[in-house]
Amino acid sequence: MGFAASFCLLLFSHSLFAAKVTLDSSNWGLEAGKECVKCHSKTSAGLADQWRDSKHAEVGMNCLDCHQAESSEPDAIEHEGFTIATIVSPKDCGRCHQQEEEQNSSSVHANAVSLIKNRMPAMAGNLGGEAIIAVGCAQCHGSEVKVKGDGTLDTATWPNSGIGRINPDGSKGSCTSCHGRHRFSKAQARDPSSCMRCHSGPDSPDRAIYEASKHGMAFFAHRDKMNLDADSWVAGKDYNSAPTCTTCHMGAAGKLPSTHDVGIRNAWNLNTPVSEKQTLVIFEDGDKLEIPASQPMPGRGSEMTKIDGSLGKIKMVVPADRRRKAMRLVCLECHGKGFAEGFMSQFDSAVELYNEKFGKPAQAIMSALYEKGLLTPAPFDEPVEFTYWELWHDEGARARHGAAMGSPNHAWWEGLYLVSRNFYSRFLPQIKEVAGKDGETLIKQYVTDVEEHHGWLSKPQAGNPILGFGQGKQSNE
Repeated sequence: MGFAASFCLLLFSHSLFAAKVTLDSSNWGLEAGKECVKCHSKTSAGLADQWRDSKHAEVGMNCLDCHQAESSEPDAIEHEGFTIATIVSPKDCGRCHQQEEEQNSSSVHANAVSLIKNRMPAMAGNLGGEAIIAVGCAQCHGSEVKVKGDGTLDTATWPNSGIGRINPDGSKGSCTSCHGRHRFSKAQARDPSSCMRCHSGPDSPDRAIYEASKHGMAFFAHRDKMNLDADSWVAGKDYNSAPTCTTCHMGAAGKLPSTHDVGIRNAWNLNTPVSEKQTLVIFEDGDKLEIPASQPMPGRGSEMTKIDGSLGKIKMVVPADRRRKAMRLVCLECHGKGFAEGFMSQFDSAVELYNEKFGKPAQAIMSALYEKGLLTPAPFDEPVEFTYWELWHDEGARARHGAAMGSPNHAWWEGLYLVSRNFYSRFLPQIKEVAGKDGETLIKQYVTDVEEHHGWLSKPQAGNPILGFGQGKQSNE
């Protein structure tokens, strides 16, 4: 099967959820819904005004079209004589936006809760507490919304617009995380600020990186030419001033169709202790799973354990190089083939440098310490665990993302420079302190004996002009 055909198949996976109340253009604008508008124009004027400014209002849809529910639905409540659902879930939106709901339901966004479920107790739970999970982690990754016995929503899990929110009706995701409630704006979802709400800070430093990149520079200089609210939004056709997050990860470009599966074009995993290229496994029910490209590629028709722990039959396998080709198609709308390939090559080299020089040695040393019982099983109860976490999770991620998105400052000074500084000045001394001779042996094995990356440590230096003394000392004149 050709690349184009394979990629298109990724965009039309079967929905996991049955349809709800029928909703199509023949029954938009329910008469009873006009009462909702009258009341909420008084009690929630801002909300009503947002709706009036929406595409939904333009085509004749009102509150009840989206909020209507059957009494048997988990979050159904009686409200002023109507049966409604408080949460308009992707399952609701999918009644009209079927393709978008199907693509999103198996994306990395929709699985954002599952991806950190095992890490949250050790990180935010132990170091912080349940309250910070609700207002921090869950507001980006999503909560599992609970319905109390009286039909109201549990305030420990709601309100929440996290991208991977698990809704009472069983659906995953939150369309309003990007599009906003009641206006459901295309322009808002396409603007980088929509992504920056969550993709900022140590673990996902993309806001600062984008703003510092040539792409960000072009966007902020020419934002008025970006055509963000257009019905059609194809790079090189409807706009050409700059790419946004949506352009590269979701947008249409040339023969490449748009998608609501935000991670489908990512060849590398950049938020792990050691990066690996990722093979994408697509199951017959539409679910997806990423596995390291170093693992044997599974065959079509075979079974594999999915993210939720269930077994699924494999429909298609997409290797990392095909995912890279998809991303490169976006680049080619504004850049020449040689430019795009050169950029990708530099990016790959930077990731491999991080892996070989810092990621793999640090991971191997930490694994050995746990195996020898020199570190306790509890995470974050010893200084070296914080140092190691920050090496790959904060500084290492920033370096790799900086290389991916074209910010030299974040690739080096805010990234790999901090990795190297803390690797040599904090991590290795802490290993010696924790493990003594065992630590020194491990450092020799994985660091000082590796001439290619760490040989400079044992080479005599004639002088040190960088630090301001020795040969090459700079004059103040």
